[in-house]
Amino acid sequence: MTAPTKINDVISLERVGDVALVCIDNPPVNASAQSVRAGLIAAMDAANADEDVKVIAIYAAGRTFVAGADIREFGKPPLSPSLPDTINHIEASGKPVISAPHGTALGGGLEICMGTHARVGVKGLRVGLPEINLGLLPGAGGTQRGPRLMGVKHTLDMALSGNMVTGEEALERGLIDRLEEGEPRGVALAAAKAVLDGSLPTRRTSDLPVEVDTAALDAARAMVAKKMPNLDSAPMVIEAVERSTGDVKEGMKFERECFMASLQTASGRGMQHAFFAERAVAKIPEAGATPRPVAKIGVIGGGTMGSGIATAALTSGLAVRLIEISPEGLDKGVGFITKNLDGAVKRGKMGAEKRDAAMARLAPSTDMETLADVDLVIEAVFENMDVKKDIFGMLDKICKPGAVLASNTSYLDVDEIAAATSRPEDVIGLHFFSPANIMKLLEVVVAEKTAPEVVATGFALAKRMKKIAVRAGVCDGFIGNRILAYYGKTAGYLMEDGASPEQIDAALENFGFAMGPYKVGDLAGLDIGWANRKRMAETRPNEERYVRIHDRICETGAFGRKTGSGFYIYDEGDIRPNPVALRIIDEEREAKGITPRDFTNQEIVDRYMTAMISEAARVVEEGIALRPIDVDAVFLFGYGFPRFRGGPLKYADEIGAKEIVRRIETYAMDDPYYWKVPAILRRMAEDGTTFADLNDK
Repeated sequence: MTAPTKINDVISLERVGDVALVCIDNPPVNASAQSVRAGLIAAMDAANADEDVKVIAIYAAGRTFVAGADIREFGKPPLSPSLPDTINHIEASGKPVISAPHGTALGGGLEICMGTHARVGVKGLRVGLPEINLGLLPGAGGTQRGPRLMGVKHTLDMALSGNMVTGEEALERGLIDRLEEGEPRGVALAAAKAVLDGSLPTRRTSDLPVEVDTAALDAARAMVAKKMPNLDSAPMVIEAVERSTGDVKEGMKFERECFMASLQTASGRGMQHAFFAERAVAKIPEAGATPRPVAKIGVIGGGTMGSGIATAALTSGLAVRLIEISPEGLDKGVGFITKNLDGAVKRGKMGAEKRDAAMARLAPSTDMETLADVDLVIEAVFENMDVKKDIFGMLDKICKPGAVLASNTSYLDVDEIAAATSRPEDVIGLHFFSPANIMKLLEVVVAEKTAPEVVATGFALAKRMKKIAVRAGVCDGFIGNRILAYYGKTAGYLMEDGASPEQIDAALENFGFAMGPYKVGDLAGLDIGWANRKRMAETRPNEERYVRIHDRICETGAFGRKTGSGFYIYDEGDIRPNPVALRIIDEEREAKGITPRDFTNQEIVDRYMTAMISEAARVVEEGIALRPIDVDAVFLFGYGFPRFRGGPLKYADEIGAKEIVRRIETYAMDDPYYWKVPAILRRMAEDGTTFADLNDK
């Protein structure tokens, strides 16, 4: 045995008898950075030049094998050697090369393994080709070597879904050759010795044949047309995989051309922006503050929202004290939580033992005094300021010093709520999205006197609950609901002026939303918006155009899915326009003297999105959101904004500030009160800056 030699800072070479062990050590996830690529080539050359070496084994240090590309290289000129060149160099080695992946082998990491002559995974391994989640496709041989190892169908499934598969599944598919217990270095060394004694065959993947699978290709095309029509890289995946049935060099060349093209598509840019948004929102002014310890929380309210929050807390390992005012309400809340956890077991998200342990951490009570020992309490009652202030006044007296007092309010003034206590520095808004046990977004609403460590605690709680936290300032509706209220009016104007709810929904679903605004309203419950409009009625300016259609539908008792009808009628899974709603629309048009006009789907999208962008710009201008990318994150993870478009302000950059200003000024000829150009957009149109530029600042 010879002592390991450092090839560079991230690659080392060690000789054990006639085996050369190549170790990748580029923490935290061994990303395939330029130094890794260059080091692997140098290690291959050194091992091949050593006459005593008979076989080469690649493994990785730390908790994972190569888990993808180095995101620091994204958007920058490519650095030599490229990953395809590196993998081709490995595959061309004159001596057999095996890989021993552990943890995860994703994207380029899995492609490195495909380029070795045999693959022995460490138990617990998961592998995947997640490039589609960035609007890309595998670009280092994944679409060419994948079919040679596991067939066309499995390659298409992995590359189009982006999902990981277990080591056991990878073994069954032929993607790896063996799966062994042990630590990576030991498995790599044992696998190399198996090559030497002939018990582990080796071969160059590129030399293997590919069986044509027309049925799998046709099925993939049909799926993409139906579910991924706006993602430019998806058809490229299918074409590249189809090319694997021909000459491998031509297939590799075509794959690389597609990969480079996917980097330049609007959907690719949008998907990559969404990827970075998830990480960017964690950069907050309070990032240096120390979060307060949280082991036990209180949740006040056992309705849909409160029980969802309690479920999310229980599944993240927290103890939960659930408070309701009546035994009946408490039983209902516990029932909701039980149903949520049972559903998670049924879907395979958690085991029965974990479900039972979570339920054991739940302590239901009708006594507020039992919150005396919790570290954090979340109030989740209905949207009434007087009720919330009464609750926070009680919490002020009951909760221990240093306990975080949070409101799940969707709209109300957190400063006013905090003023009901003697410790406003401990008060914060934690706006969960329904269903709270599933939705990823958490708006952390920072009041004027909220202490930095309380903000940090909110972000730490979100991370523990596997949610994406976005910092928001105090205003009516914060980031998401404030913008929603504004562009929701545009949808109402379109409907009153001639577009049907069905057409508006269809236009926006074609744009990429999973559901249009009227289907969403029916799903959430029309009574929620109705209650908020009644709350705001006294402050509504007389000059503002007000659409009464929603209110009149609610007055009939139709609140959406939960009552069986709203804008649509819901019968045993069937959905169709509600004739009562259509009659109300006609009556309101007639009462206002509106002659309905036709709108194209593009006009609907343009007006809807321009309104969204306009109010989002004001939210950034006023500092309610720290950066444009924070707004994008809110809409991506809380409002179903199409990921391939990157978020409303990323989409705005694709359009350009000048065009947005032109649209607003055009629409203002119809309604000058509603359509006003935000000052920030006017400046951007004049100086050529973008929202991306503001993110960088």
